[in-house]
Amino acid sequence: MFFKNCNGAGYRFIKRIFDVVISLCALIFVLPITLIVFIIDCMGENKGPVFYKQRRIGKNHKPFYIYKYRSMVVDADKKLYANKKLYELYVKNSYKLPPEQDPRITRFGHFIRKTSLDELPQFFNILKGDMSLIGPRPVVEEELKEYGDRVDKFLSVTPGAMGYWQATGRSTIPYPERCDVELYYVDNASLGFDIKILFKNIVSIFKTEGAY
Repeated sequence: MFFKNCNGAGYRFIKRIFDVVISLCALIFVLPITLIVFIIDCMGENKGPVFYKQRRIGKNHKPFYIYKYRSMVVDADKKLYANKKLYELYVKNSYKLPPEQDPRITRFGHFIRKTSLDELPQFFNILKGDMSLIGPRPVVEEELKEYGDRVDKFLSVTPGAMGYWQATGRSTIPYPERCDVELYYVDNASLGFDIKILFKNIVSIFKTEGAY
């Protein structure tokens, strides 16, 4: 009953403590992985920065930069916006490009995306408080239009590294269905639901379901 009904300030406090503890523990493993990624990023087509950052919109419309291991060539965003056909496909495909049609992704990038290793630096975002371990996936500003008059509701909670959308299909669930899935979490957030989502995400990661 506690896990099901722990909402409001108590729920947010416990969730924040959990986020800090988990992210601190995770960063112990992230640091050596970052060194390996750095070495790989010094070679061949991977040459460039270790990290990729992108502006996302967080709780209460507050923007922040999300961090990932770079899986694309340098200046990938500029190349996307400069290519009209590629950008149209990006928008049509729910603001993602099918991996087989995305010329920006490196060979190493395909691997870390498929295994979700590219997401590990987001533990820095979680520690800072920009994100939570569990919550709706943060989106770029142009995606907010998909939520229409429900956007304030979507942005009323802290975005997460793992969410109900990812647990139920991830990239296989496009807009507008994705909005309903993310908002279902907003309506039903609780410690019990968070734990369920966490385990479902772990299973999805090992199965590499919907990851690209």
